[in-house]
Order: sequence, then structure tokens, then C-alpha cells
Amino acid sequence: MSSLKEIKERIGSVRTTRKITSAMKMVAAAKLHRSQREMGALVPYSEELHAMVGHLASGEGVGTIPLAQKREVQRVTVVGFASNTTFCGAYNSNVGRQIVALLEGEYGAIVPENRRVVAYGRRLSVELERHKVAHEVGDDVLAEKPNYQAYRAIVEELVEEFLEGRTDRIVVVYHKFLSPGTQRLVAETLLPIELPSGGDEACAWASTDYILEPTREALLEEIVPREVTLRLFTAALSAVASEHAARMMAMQLATDNADELIASLSLEYNKQRQQAITTELLDMMGGQRGE
Repeated sequence: MSSLKEIKERIGSVRTTRKITSAMKMVAAAKLHRSQREMGALVPYSEELHAMVGHLASGEGVGTIPLAQKREVQRVTVVGFASNTTFCGAYNSNVGRQIVALLEGEYGAIVPENRRVVAYGRRLSVELERHKVAHEVGDDVLAEKPNYQAYRAIVEELVEEFLEGRTDRIVVVYHKFLSPGTQRLVAETLLPIELPSGGDEACAWASTDYILEPTREALLEEIVPREVTLRLFTAALSAVASEHAARMMAMQLATDNADELIASLSLEYNKQRQQAITTELLDMMGGQRGE
């Protein structure tokens, strides 16, 4: 049984740790709020751009869009987004396991030399190394602070890789932010792009008579790479928001556990203290009777 001094020191230690977890939760909440604002401003624009691409692609006389060309997958590129730091629950390990599952499952028949993995986030690199997955290390700064111009350069490289046939499919693995309490791990195909089907609203707009300058094909050639860039940038922002949400929930859980532990230790301390007082009183009463 621990002594009163040991229990008191333990209570002080847990209270100190609780202050840290509570502060980390508030920091994560503030960062999450900022990320939500950025996503709130970006998502409507992304949806409208996707609808515009669908409208243009569904028009008459439009040939095959190179970035929408589907072919047998003999080479694949997987881009993963995770965190540079820890204390966010299973956020990082889940991304690593999803990439491993893809490589061993859907793309298991592809030889390792034709499977390229790019990891954004130091902790994702650690997870992939633990699973013995060969990968390239992306810019860790972009995993924490996404920059549109930087991702535009990345997409240009990926588009060139796809058009030249050095890869047949590009997949992005990340946590899709839905709400502070819900983040869904997804593996989305970045290239080839998925055009809206005939039942989509974007295709229904094709019946509207628009005057397009210079031409429909020229607009598609300009807009489609922008949409791909925006999708990758949105995925990066969503991953960052999901990271902050996961850390906020993890620190909230740690703070709650600290409160429970403090209450339990305080109860044990009071019991032992009461027992010690009772023992001293009994000794004093016994000593008086002896006299």
C-alpha cells in the first residue's frame, strides 16, 4: 500500500499533467477552428469547379479528356497525408495501415518497382518504415501548413507522370473531415478524374446554351488540372483539420481520465489519512488505559 506522501505526490503529478493536456486541447481546438474556416471558404469553390468541368466535358464535340482516360492499372502512385507529431490517437497509424492494405490488397498484383508511395508527415514515414514499405518522403511543412502554390507544383509533376504513362492511377489516402467528432479515412482516386455521370446536375446544365471563349476544349485543358490541384489541396486541408480534431478529442479524453484518477487518488488519500488518525487515537486511548 502506498504511503500518504506517495499518494500526495502522485496527485500533484497528475494535476500537472492534466494542465498540460487541457492546454493542448485548447490549442488544438483553436487550430481546428482556423482550419474549418479555410475549408468552409474552399469547399463551395471546389464543388462549383467540379460542376463546371462536368458541364464542359458533357458538351457535344468534346473528345477524350487525357486526364480522364482509364487504363489497366500496371503502375500506381499512392500519396498519404498524416501528421508530423503525435498525441492524436490512432490518426497516424490508421493512414499507414490503409496504405499497407491497398498495396497488399487491391494493388497486390503490381510488382513493388511499379508502386510508388509518397508520405507527407513524419509520423507517416515512421509507420511505413515499421511496416517495411518503401516510400518517398514529402515536404513535412506541407503536411502541417498546406500551401496552394506548392501543391500546384506537385500536381504538375503528378499530371506529367500520368500523361507520360509512368503511372496508371494516383490515389490519395487521408482523413476526410466531416465534423469535430467524425473523420473518415478514405482512399480517393486523384487521377484519372471521375467525370459526373449523366444523372448529375452538372451534366443537366449541358443543355443550356453558353458562349464559350476561346473553345470548350481549351477551357477543359486549362480547368481540369486546376480541379486536380484543388482536390489535392482540399485533401491536405481536410487532413490537417482531422489531425487537430483527433488531437483535441485525445487530449479531452486524457483530461477526463486525469480527473477520474485524481478523484480516485484523493479518495484513497482521505481513507488512509482517516485510518491513520483512527490508529493514533486508539493508541492514545490505549496508552491512557495502561496508565
